[in-house]
Amino acid sequence: MLDVTVIEDPGAAAASLDPIRARLLAELAEPMSATALAARVDLPRQKVNYHLRALERHGLVELVGERRKGNMTERLLRATAASYVISPLALASVQPDPDRHRDALSARWLLALAGRLVRDVGALITGAARADRRVATFALDGEVRFASAADRAAFVEELAAGVSALVRKYHDPESDGGRPHRVVIAVHPSLKEQPPGETPERIES
Repeated sequence: MLDVTVIEDPGAAAASLDPIRARLLAELAEPMSATALAARVDLPRQKVNYHLRALERHGLVELVGERRKGNMTERLLRATAASYVISPLALASVQPDPDRHRDALSARWLLALAGRLVRDVGALITGAARADRRVATFALDGEVRFASAADRAAFVEELAAGVSALVRKYHDPESDGGRPHRVVIAVHPSLKEQPPGETPERIES
C-alpha cells in the first residue's frame, strides 16, 4: 500500500468522492473481505460488493489474497493507498492556470500554483512508477511566527532575494544534459487545529 497517491482519472475521482465508497476506502487500510467489511460499516454485503467492484475497476482497491471459507472462496481486498489526492487533471477543462493571472501576493494565485504542483508531481510519480524509477524531488516545510506584518513583509523580501540569487547562480540555460526543475516557495498563515466536526477558522489578511 502506498502512503499517498494521486487520482488523475475523472471516473476514479467521482468514485472516491462518493461518501460510502470513501468510507470503504478508509476501512480497507487492512485487507478485508466483503463480508467482514459489510459488518464493519453496517451495510448489506450485496451493496458493499457493488461499491467494491466500482473502486476496484478504478484502481482504488486491489485484490491481495483469497481464502477458503466453507465451500466458498473469499476475496481479500485492500485500498491501494492510505490517502488520495485528486489532481486537477480530473477536471482538465477547468484546472487552474497560474500563468493566467500572476500575483505573488494573491492567495488564489498560490492556490493555482498548489494545484499545478499536485498535477505535475502526480504525473511524475505515475511515470516513474511505470518506469520503476524514483523522482528527484525536495520539499521543506516549517513554521515561523512573525511579530508584525512589517516583519512578515521583510522576511518575504529577503526570501525572494535569496532564492533569486540561488537561481542566478545555478541556472544554466545552455547545458546540453541539464533538466529544468520548478521551484515553488509559499508563505501563508498557519491554520489552528480544529476539533473534529468544527469549521476551520477564517483567516483575515
